[in-house]
Amino acid sequence: MSSISPIPSYSPAAPPLPTSSPFSFSIASTRWSSLPQFQAANLFLRLLALVFSFGSALSLAAPSPAKTMFGKSPSFYNNTKLLYCFIVNILTFLYAAYQLFKGICDIAHRGVFISDAVSDYTSFIFDQLAGYLLISSSSVAVPVIQQMDHSTSLWKAATVSVCMSFAVFLVIATSALLSGYKFCKRIIW
Repeated sequence: MSSISPIPSYSPAAPPLPTSSPFSFSIASTRWSSLPQFQAANLFLRLLALVFSFGSALSLAAPSPAKTMFGKSPSFYNNTKLLYCFIVNILTFLYAAYQLFKGICDIAHRGVFISDAVSDYTSFIFDQLAGYLLISSSSVAVPVIQQMDHSTSLWKAATVSVCMSFAVFLVIATSALLSGYKFCKRIIW
């Protein structure tokens, strides 16, 4: 007869059952295994913001040298609203260049450029700020463009600049959603 003991007997051939513990280390749950897709998407969005903001600023700064009836070419720096649009695009270009540099450094050096907590907070705040500045500068420039003479090179350059500035806004808004996700994930966990 066999008796049943309250102490379970384990056979040495059977491995112990894994337990889920927040302190256990697993390759599948490390930060770097799930991060490359997220970082690649973030880097791609930052690159798009860099290219579009540079194109938007360049289109305002270098219109074709067509002359008007009075012999001088109209320029964006004579209009404060177009100058505001230009400055916002330059600031967005610098911010996108910084974020792209930080993202590449994070991949190359495993996140030693800036700590993750500080990076998540600053990215969330500055993405929101850049998005607001881009949409406000574009909306300010639209009435100025509507009042311009449609045959001037400045009208064409300003139209291209506002269109590209809106594209930068869409990219920055998507980046803001990603940084907001990382920010909320940091707060919850």
